[in-house]
Amino acid sequence: MEGGVDPESGLPLVSLYGSKAKPGPEDLAGLDALVVDLQDAGVRFYTYESTLILCLEAAAEARIELVVLDRPNPLGGERMDGPLRDPTLASSLLSLAPGPLIHGLTLGDMARLVNAGRARPAHLTVVPMQGWRRGMTWADTGRPWVPPSPNLRSAEAALAYPGVCLLEATNVSEGRGTEDPFLLLGAPWMKPDVVRLDVSAPGFALEPTRFTPRDAAVALAPKYRDRACQGLRVGVTDPGAARPYALGLALLGALRKHHPEFRFSREGAGLDGLLGTRRVREGLERGESVDAILALDAPARDSFAKGRKPALLY
Repeated sequence: MEGGVDPESGLPLVSLYGSKAKPGPEDLAGLDALVVDLQDAGVRFYTYESTLILCLEAAAEARIELVVLDRPNPLGGERMDGPLRDPTLASSLLSLAPGPLIHGLTLGDMARLVNAGRARPAHLTVVPMQGWRRGMTWADTGRPWVPPSPNLRSAEAALAYPGVCLLEATNVSEGRGTEDPFLLLGAPWMKPDVVRLDVSAPGFALEPTRFTPRDAAVALAPKYRDRACQGLRVGVTDPGAARPYALGLALLGALRKHHPEFRFSREGAGLDGLLGTRRVREGLERGESVDAILALDAPARDSFAKGRKPALLY
């Protein structure tokens, strides 16, 4: 939806997902403040972080206050993993946020970090949570999960999402069009037992399964719609030990190794766009190990962990 009118209040609605990603001066005219109240997923390519950053920019330009109502990071505030964005690649809604792919920040933390780096900071107010600690995953909060978008339907799926979503950039289904997106993966030609035995996934359990994507009411048409797929179901066995990005890399490596049918997709953002770097795809295509790819991220991740400390609220 690009816009419209709210039927209850009569106020105009402006979509920030589609042709417009940033509020324009006309959208903010006459406002005293812009309030951001979003449940993020804790991973850079989920786009809500980019929307926050663009709203911060717009509020600064309009000289109005930006108020962030903070919410838990479902991955916790200590888990950090994955690459930083390569600045030589074009940025997009998938890659505006600073830090590694899994950054361990709440949206309030993120707003403070980004605002501190602006030449002209916005008038920012973050309303912090009470009782949240950085080591908490969603299960630790005791709060019910309300899907922040149609395909992220459970806290378990949110924990698997940073890894299984990487399959979106391939010809393997990531479970869209089923009841369990990001907890199912497969293809008509996949050999699930072979992949399962070749994937080390601490904190997760992988079980062979079959499924048929059917749902047409999704933003992205599901792969293999109405075709039976062989694949794996992802279960979370230990939220604290789970490393979803490492799981995603291991799945990509095993799928490529054991299936001549496997392809990286040329449609959409591709793996480079999702991760903000070419290095990971190139490493996988050279047959590099998951550990080798992860090791290259460590120095930049450790530097970010130190640099983010002044922005942390908890």
